[in-house]
Amino acid sequence: MDKLALKITADGSHTLYLESLDETYHSKHGAIQEAMHVFLNAGFHYFDKQKLNVLEIGFGTGLNAFLTLLAAEKNNVKVNYTSLEAFPLKEEVIRTLNYTKELNSSKQEIEWFKFIHQTEWENYQKITPMFNINKVKVELANYKTIEKFNIIYFDAFGPRVQPEMWSKEIFEKIYNSLNDGGILVTYCAKGSVKRTLKEVGFEIEGLPGPPGKREMTRAKKVGN
Repeated sequence: MDKLALKITADGSHTLYLESLDETYHSKHGAIQEAMHVFLNAGFHYFDKQKLNVLEIGFGTGLNAFLTLLAAEKNNVKVNYTSLEAFPLKEEVIRTLNYTKELNSSKQEIEWFKFIHQTEWENYQKITPMFNINKVKVELANYKTIEKFNIIYFDAFGPRVQPEMWSKEIFEKIYNSLNDGGILVTYCAKGSVKRTLKEVGFEIEGLPGPPGKREMTRAKKVGN
């Protein structure tokens, strides 16, 4: 794993800086704020369903998974959460993250955050009655599944540093893994990315971005 540095973002929560890519795991303008805005408010809360299948591209620090677990518990929504991560973080890095502190988490919630990271990879693990997680150590290009998803959290590193993650081939794969009416949400609102999503068949919606960003993207798979 490349050299990582712990950074404090504008809302007080941590991100990690990856030196080799000159890129952070979360927005410097607020890691928790960004995750809540992009993935929870524009993604998870888009649906009024009692059960959701979520696919996350980029498990990273586990922040999106943890916030989704909290939302699932609060809203009584059963979530099957699959998260892809080719380069899992080491336990000593995870222990430094301050998300549970910044969220004023209860003792039970702190245990849930630990459990998300400590569970086995490659099969579904029950964290709470409402939240199951399947962490898969794989690159998206090599990921194979027959499962269909309601929501995709597309939280890969940006197109500047990982252009291969934002290709037509990748988005075709994503499109085919969604249920009709399913959505992809991402912090990225780059014109070329939105054009590629449209080319694949997505219906694009530009939404106000999180702090520090003017816009984000929600893409919907419209059934035939």
